[in-house]
Formats: sequence, C-alpha cells, structure tokens
Amino acid sequence: MAPVKGDSPISAAAAARSAVRRRTALVWAGRIGLAAFVLGGWQAFTAWGIVDKFFFGQPSGIAQRLVDLFRHGTEFGSFYANIWTTIQEALAGFALGAVTGVVFGVALGQSRFLADVLGPYIKMVNAIPRIVLGSIFIVAFGIGVLPKILLAAVLVFFIVFFNAFQGVREVDRNILANTKVLGASQLQTIRHVTVPSALTWIIASLHSAFGFAIVGALVGEVLGAQSGLGLVIKTAQNNFDPNGVFATMLVISVIVLGAEWLIGKLEHWLLSWRPPAPSEAANTI
Repeated sequence: MAPVKGDSPISAAAAARSAVRRRTALVWAGRIGLAAFVLGGWQAFTAWGIVDKFFFGQPSGIAQRLVDLFRHGTEFGSFYANIWTTIQEALAGFALGAVTGVVFGVALGQSRFLADVLGPYIKMVNAIPRIVLGSIFIVAFGIGVLPKILLAAVLVFFIVFFNAFQGVREVDRNILANTKVLGASQLQTIRHVTVPSALTWIIASLHSAFGFAIVGALVGEVLGAQSGLGLVIKTAQNNFDPNGVFATMLVISVIVLGAEWLIGKLEHWLLSWRPPAPSEAANTI
C-alpha cells in the first residue's frame, strides 16, 4: 500500500500567503466601499437639500477647496508651509513628551517611594484642562511655536508616562530577582530587563500619542498663532467655510495615518527579537 502523503510545507506556506492576500483584499474592499458609501450619501444629501451644505460642506466642494489650498495657498503663506509648521510643532512635542514620559514612567515604576511622592502631583496636573494650559503657555511664551510644542508635549507625556509606568510594574519579579542574584547593577537591570519588558506598553502608547501631539499643536494654533493648520481651520470657521475646515481636517488625517504607519514600522523593528504572540499570528491571516 502506498504511503499517504500529507501537505508539504511549501503548499502550506502558499495556502497561508493566499489567505493573507484574500484577507487584505477584503479589508481594502471594505474600506473603499465604506468611504464610497459615506461620501456618496453625503454628496447626494447635500445636492438634494436634505443636508445644508452651508453648515456641513459637500465632498465635491471639499475636493475643490483642497486643490485651491495647495495651488494658491492661504493668507498666511503657502499651504505647504502651514502643514510643515504644524508637523514641526507636533514632532517636537511628540519627541519631548515621549522621552520625558518614558524617563518618568520607568523611574516611578522602579521606585515606589517616588511614585507615592510624585503621584498626586502628576494626577493634579493631568486634571488641568488642556485648553487652559494652552492659554497659560501662550500668555507666558507668546504666539510662537514654543507654546504649541509644550502643549503637544504635555498631551503626549501623560499617555506615554502611564503606559511606561504600568509596563514597568508588570515586569516579572522572578526575572528581576534572578538578575540581582547574577550580580547585575540597577542600571543594567533597567537596560536589559525592565525597558525591554515594558517596550510593548511604551510602543502601544506611541500609536495614539502622535495623534494627541497633532491635537496639541492644533489647539495651540487655534488659541493664537501666526501660521499652521489650526490657524487655517480657525480662519475657515470664521469665514463660514465648512469645505475649508473639512479639507484641512483631511490633510491632518493623512498626516496622522502616515505617522501611524511609521510607528508601526518602528514597532516591528524594535520588537523583532520577540516571538509573535498567538493572537498576533492569528491577526496576520
């Protein structure tokens, strides 16, 4: 009797790749279909007068306004320059907030004494409305880029801090005890055990942190600025130009999605040493 042959590893891998391609195609079809449904309904309702385009704009008008912004710019300079201003403020605030959030999160996660002393003050500052902080920063530092950077940094700091703090607290205590037995210093323990173990928590916070950095920069620009997308939105609102508001919001969304993609690549690179969890493996199919 001839032996029964099972599926070869090559055919199994090919089937897995085919499943991934099918799932990717379905995901993109769903995304495009949803966007087409929403935009088509929006356009139709405004054209039929069911929805007032004076208040809610119109997709065709938004597209035309977007072309005008890129071609002719704004009264505050070219649209590209305003985009770059907001990106610079958000990037600087993101970097400042992320670094300080990781440092404070790891430090307080390592030291219960520091956590008990500084914890109430951190929670008090976190409870202050961000628009109030933005106003304080503008009064103190003027309408330049610094208040926007600081406001973006504050928003990013708390997101990263709480994740880093919790990530450090979740480190396996048995591993920490073993490193002490092996004679590792506290700095070596932080570098080789604590931070790598908490890295998943930290990277997870960065995915949403850049969006908050953009929000911080925009809020600061709305409160007072000489350029930036927040100022473009504020001017469009004052001029009763909903198409201009939505066109600028679309550009902001593209920027955030691009940053999210880059952070995903960074996460893949930083966590390449870690074997994928079962849930992650399932999500790739």
